[in-house]
Amino acid sequence: MSDTSPRLVAFDLDDTLAPSKTAIDPRMGDLLLALADRVEVAIISGGQLQQFKSQVVERLPETDSGLLSHLHLMPTCGTQYYRLSTDGIETVYAHSLTDDEKSRALTAVREEAERLGLWEAEPWGEILEDRGSQITFSALGQSAPLEAKMAWDPTGEKKNSLREAVAARIPDLEVRSGGSTSVDITHRGIDKAYGMQKLAEATGIDLDDMLFVGDRLDPDGNDYPVLAMGVECHAVHGWEDTADYLDALIPTLPERA
Repeated sequence: MSDTSPRLVAFDLDDTLAPSKTAIDPRMGDLLLALADRVEVAIISGGQLQQFKSQVVERLPETDSGLLSHLHLMPTCGTQYYRLSTDGIETVYAHSLTDDEKSRALTAVREEAERLGLWEAEPWGEILEDRGSQITFSALGQSAPLEAKMAWDPTGEKKNSLREAVAARIPDLEVRSGGSTSVDITHRGIDKAYGMQKLAEATGIDLDDMLFVGDRLDPDGNDYPVLAMGVECHAVHGWEDTADYLDALIPTLPERA
């Protein structure tokens, strides 16, 4: 970082700001707004916009539009970019997959999951989801309970084997290990590093002046590309860890001029 304080702090969503697919705690809502009162705040996740809305936006404490304007939402790893205003959520851009790319991705991931014995007969909701700019495979279904998801693949071996098999089928697309039970398919070169670069271009804030907070900064994790690109990162283990970190960080940041 070019000085001691970041000008923008970006976060992963699931297991960093909140447990997977669940709403943020009121404590986290207060902390995010307190942080936005001092720096730009971004959320970058493989999740779709609806998750951002239900997990974060709709759970924020009431505040003025001036403060909300400092929040940046980047679903599907930054292939979509939204800002908040008094009128709600405004689209900056959204880059979707073509119908052909979606069809080939959906076919490949289903067939390989079935071949590897990873296709659940009785899932909690849809296993495959078209998120516009991303196809997502959720092994236990979109609405699986957290306990089941945590127990499904604790070593990551199942997800990694599926990711490799699907990647071999559709080499023109990017196939990544996503959340605890998910595999994501996007255009090539799309990961959280792509999202951070887009954020730098949109805000004019240098990557050296950014800080990223995430729970999967290990080499196989979907937060790792941000670390690999040289952005300063802070690893956490769950939202409580993030909250404690923000409690310590926020008082050290200068107030807005």
